[in-house]
Formats: sequence, C-alpha cells, structure tokens
Amino acid sequence: MAEAEDFQTFTSIMDALVRISSNMKSMERELLCPVCKEIVKQPIVLPCLHNVCLLCASEVLVQHGYQVPDPVISEPSSPATSPNTRSPRQGRRPLPRTERLDRVVRSGYGTYPGRRRREGPPPSVLFPCPLCQHDIDLGERGLMDCLRNLTLERIVERYRHTISLGSPALMCQFCKPPTSQEATKGCIDCRASFCNECFKLYHPWGTPRAQHEYGGPTVSFRPKVLMCPEHDQEKVSFYCKTCQKLVCPLCKLRRIHAGHKISPVANAYQALKDKLTKGISYILANQETIQLQIKQLEDLVKQNEMNSTTAKDEAARAFQELSAALEERQAMVFQSLEESRHRKTDTLSSQITERQSLLENAGLVAFTQEVLKETDHSCFVQIAKQIHNRMLKATESLQNFSPAADPSFRHFQLDISQELKLLSNLSFIKSPLAPVIDTQRTMAYDQLFLCWRLPVDSAPAWHFTVEFRRTEIRGGKVPRLWHRLEEVTGTSAVIDRLEVDSVYVLRVKGFNKAGFGEYSEEIYLHTPPAPVLNFFLDGRWGFHRDRLILNKDQRAVRSVPGIPLLQAAERALTSCHLTSDLLIGDVAVTQGRHYWACSVDPGSYLVKVGVGLESRLQEWFHMPQDVTSPRYDPDSGHDSGAEDATMDTPPPFSFLTVGMGKVLLPQGSNSASNATSPSAGLQHTRDHTTHSSPSLTVPLPPRLGVCLDFEKGRVSFYDAVSLRPLWEGPVDCSAPVCPAFCFIGGGALQVQELVANRIPDQQPRRVTIQSRVN
Repeated sequence: MAEAEDFQTFTSIMDALVRISSNMKSMERELLCPVCKEIVKQPIVLPCLHNVCLLCASEVLVQHGYQVPDPVISEPSSPATSPNTRSPRQGRRPLPRTERLDRVVRSGYGTYPGRRRREGPPPSVLFPCPLCQHDIDLGERGLMDCLRNLTLERIVERYRHTISLGSPALMCQFCKPPTSQEATKGCIDCRASFCNECFKLYHPWGTPRAQHEYGGPTVSFRPKVLMCPEHDQEKVSFYCKTCQKLVCPLCKLRRIHAGHKISPVANAYQALKDKLTKGISYILANQETIQLQIKQLEDLVKQNEMNSTTAKDEAARAFQELSAALEERQAMVFQSLEESRHRKTDTLSSQITERQSLLENAGLVAFTQEVLKETDHSCFVQIAKQIHNRMLKATESLQNFSPAADPSFRHFQLDISQELKLLSNLSFIKSPLAPVIDTQRTMAYDQLFLCWRLPVDSAPAWHFTVEFRRTEIRGGKVPRLWHRLEEVTGTSAVIDRLEVDSVYVLRVKGFNKAGFGEYSEEIYLHTPPAPVLNFFLDGRWGFHRDRLILNKDQRAVRSVPGIPLLQAAERALTSCHLTSDLLIGDVAVTQGRHYWACSVDPGSYLVKVGVGLESRLQEWFHMPQDVTSPRYDPDSGHDSGAEDATMDTPPPFSFLTVGMGKVLLPQGSNSASNATSPSAGLQHTRDHTTHSSPSLTVPLPPRLGVCLDFEKGRVSFYDAVSLRPLWEGPVDCSAPVCPAFCFIGGGALQVQELVANRIPDQQPRRVTIQSRVN
C-alpha cells in the first residue's frame, strides 16, 4: 500500500515537472532576441519597450556607422548551464563580464566622445528596431540611456535551469583542477561562483567579505538594484507616466520632466502588477473561448481552401466560355472568308472565259484581212458591214479591260486592339468603393433623406445598405443598436419613424458579386425639435396677384413691387412710402409644438418670416396695403397697437427680418421682431436704430426653421441645416396662430417640401442589428 502511494506521489511529481518544463519551453519565443533570434543575453530595454541583446545592439549600431567601443572580452572558463553552450553564436562571440559591460555602457555607448564645448550637440542615435520596423531615437547618449532588463535576465536564468536538468553543472571558479567541485553559491559582490569550501575560504567570518550577498551559482551577475544611467549613485525610484520610463530623484527635478505625471515606483509597480494579474486572469478564464476561436479560425481555413477551389473552378469556367466564344467567332470569320473566296474565284473564272473567247476570234481577224483585199466597192461594203459590229465589240472589250474582282482581302483584317485591352484588364470583380454622401441634398425634416454617389473609379453596385442609429444621450443609457435598410436599389433613401430633437448617425455601403464594400464616412443629422407642420401658402383672401406670384403647388411665392412703388416716387423726398404684402399659411395651430422650414432668396430686399394670430392677420389684410408714414414720425398713422403694448402682454405677431443675404437678430424684448404688425415692425426697425440697443446680423442660412410652442407662447428660429438656434421670442397664443410671411420690395420664398413626398414605390427591407460595443 505504501509503495503504491509512493509511486502515485512520484508520478504526480513527474507530471508536474513535465508540465512546468512544457510551459517553460512554450515561453521560449518570448525570450528570443529579435536580432540574433536566440535567447537574449544581457538584454536592454529600448525606448519602444522592446528587448534586445546589448551585443546585438552594439553590432547593429556599428553596421550603421556609429562608433561603439568593443565591450567583448573573454568569459570564465567554467561551462555554462544552458543549451546555448553548443550554440555557434556563443563560440563566435563570448559572453562579456558584467562589470566590463557596465563600464562600457557608462563610457558612452553610441555617443561621440571628445566633443568640444563650442561644437553643436551630437546627432541623435537611431536604432532600427526589427519589431517596430522603423528607426528608434536613442537620444544623444545612445545605448547609455537604455536600462538593463533584470527581470528578463532572471526569467532567462530560470528557463535555462529548468530545461537543462541533464546538462553539466556549473563548476567552482576557484577550485584547482582536477579536483574542481560543483558550484553551490554565487557571490553577487564578488561576481563569481563558489563551492561551499571555497566560499568559506574567501569569505572568512568576521571580515567585510562575510557580509557579501550571495545566491545561486550563475555566470550572469546582476546589480542588486537598477541605477540611473545618468547619475551613477542614484537609484531609479520614480516612474514618469508621461515619458513611460524610470527616473531617479535628480532626474525628477530636471526641466525635461516638468509638468509630467511622476509617481513612486512602488505605486507604478502595484498598478502594473494589478493590470497584469487581471489580464492573466481574464485569459485563463477564457481558455474555452480561445479554443472556440481557434476552432473557428481552423474552420475558416478549411472554408478558405474550399472557396479558393470554387473560385478557381469558376475562373476556369469563365475562361472556357471565353475560349468557346472565340472559337465560335473564329468559325464565323473563317466561313465569311471562304464565301468571299468562292465569289471572287467564280467572278475571275468567268472573266477568263470571256478573254478566251477573244482568242477564238483569230479566224475573224484572218477573214477580215481577206475582206480588205476586195477591190469591188459594192461587194466590200456588203460584207464589211457584217463583220464591223463584231470587231467593235472585240476592240472595246480589249481596250476597257479590268479585273472583275479584287484578289486582296484587306477589308477582312481584324481589329482586336480593344479586345486585347479588355483582356489585359481582365481581373476579378472588386467590391464597390466607399460611397460619398451628398451633404447638399441630404437633410432631416419630417423624415431623413439620405443621398449618396459612388466614386468615379468604383466598381458598380447592385444595391446598397443604409445603416443608422441614434447617438447616445449624454448621461443616459441608450442601447447602441444599428438599424438597417437593405437592398436599396437607388442612390437615395428615406428613413421614417424617427424621434424628434435627436441626433442620428448614418453610413452607407454598396454590394455586388464580390460582396460588400467599405462604409462611407459617417454623417450626423439632427432631427427637428418638434413634429413638422405641413401647410401651403393661402391665396384665397387678401392675396394681391399684381404684386405676389404664387406657383402651382402653392409652396413658393415671388414678390414684384410693380407700379405702386413707381407711382410713389414723387413723394420720396417728403415721406417714406413702402409697399408691404402679407401672406399666410392655410393651416392654423391651436395646440402642441410644430416646426416648419423655408428658404429665402438671398437677393430679396426685405422678407419677414414668423407667426401671428389669425384674427389679427385678417385685420391686417383689410387695412390699406400702401402705408405712407412720415419719415421722422414714430407713429405709423394707424391703430396697430404697437405703441400701447406693455412688457407683460405678448405681441400678436413675431417675425424675424431677412434681407440682402443677412438675418437681423434683435437684442432685448422690445425688438422689431416683437412688433404687433408687420408695418409697425418696419417703423420700429427704423426707430430701433436710433433709440434702442443695436441688433446683430448673421449670414442667411440656406433654410430657416421656425418652431412654435403653442402652450408656452414661444416661437424659436433656427438654422434649419445645422439646427443652430438663432433667436427666440414670445407670441400671443390665446387664439389660433398661423405661419405668416411679409414681403417689402422684391423677394422670393419657398416653403420646405415634405420628405415623405420623395418615398419610392418599393420600400427597402428594414432590420435591426446589434452593434459591438467598443
């Protein structure tokens, strides 16, 4: 029974040793130098936080033209405990002593000694880090500012000890051969390894050497603590979070660290240790997830192989189709050539037959010669007339000879330049590039209207996918859900069922046979602060057709001053004569909050946009439209109520004045926009310039937005493109309120059309997807 327990204990111990050895071996790649690809020796930490052997770093700097002293001297003759004893690198370049290494580093590694005082500062030493793939600035002092990585040295030593259980032991450096004993202790102060007897001999009791600190035997002795590379006697006891480097108390006081976040090294140690512990705990707790991810990646590798084979087969099939098409076309071309050859051969053969018939007329020539010998005139004329016609035909055929067919086939030459160009550009289809959103046409009104286009050099898209979501409210928890409109066939989309006074982010991507392309740049749109009010311009009553021209859809109007202003020109020197025309919407508001927008022509002289009580607007329509008021008389000559208005009584009208490409923003409650009638508003504008605080003007935005809160009796004006507030004022809402527009002089205005009118017949499919939380 006891033997079984001992065997079980031995087995568990061996399993633990094997597991530890396996973990240490899997860690070997973390201990490799990126330059020599071997386990690091005397590692230093570069500013990029990568580790490299000091000897490798010095060799790299020498290769790049930097003057570096050679720190290499022979190492102790005792055998090493690591497998690197058999490495060709160790035979090529022995390991330096630590004391010599420290002396070399402090003597100016990578610097330029002997610099005169009046000379400029030496150039910075650049080290090409093989991991970062770019040059690392080591500063003027070069490797002198790089600290040794003592922790990595300890890990390397433990690693070597773990994987070298069967290697020769480290022998005492002070025993005389052949009676050398195995080293059991290593003196950090003496920087040597001793056996028990030699340690007692060289560290007698009661002497200062007896106070030396010792540890296990080793060939790489490290300093007890990290010392500052600039101040030899100072320990690095602080950590600069800004520079991400260890500093000593003297470096902390330097100007280079002024204003930096510096903490004691103990705090940095605890913080980094906690982070590493949490990271390791998270990785260990998610081993199953890692296995699932590995399995998923392996499945992707299999799918990659299968899909590549499928793609190769499809490409081969496509080329076979091209070859078949070329062969078919080749047969057609050859058939056409053969038919043309037959036609030309037949034509030329018939002409040869005709020429041969001329040869057969040789008897006719001889007969004619005999006829010419006839001397009897009447007999000659009788027979010559018979053969003359036949002779004329033969002569004419001989004189006008030309081949009946052209034997060349110049018109059968093939022009394959375009086809060769197409074949040379033959490649796999590419997914569409990122669409470009048209910010001029994209808008948020009653619904969102998004418009985009593909770049010129982009592959065509079969359809598009539009994704949008509401941005998170500050301080609130809004789920980050992406909503998607799929299979949008055009280059625009309408998105409905959105919340008012909210900011939405939108993006678009295209799709074709190659798959989805990249997303467009995200665009942010702000929905109106209230539901949109749909109305038309009312031309049924009080509408002066000789001065206002209303279009067919009753959403745009143009003001033409006309003859009345010309007739009043004779009074221009004694009074101010202005023609004002008022136009209202066909809808009255009795409750709730409503928003609408309009665009004013920048060339308009004076246009007032706002709201007013329906009853007071009707009174204004029944008043004379041509109002003549004295130039210096503050009273307008009619009972508008503007002079009797008090601070506690809200005005029946509220207008914002627009003119000549500018918007007048009143200052204070007694502004022109709070006038009780449009004509009184003009008078108050004139008095405002001399009796009130000055107003501000801003550039006219492309669209003006108006928001009416009936319950609160407030009206707000916005830049309808960016939803930036322009001005807010009171208005009397004790009765129905209508949108109103006043024209003074020439001008034009258009009420914003609803986006709902642009909805296509076929709506894209709408889905909601969960976004990954960053």
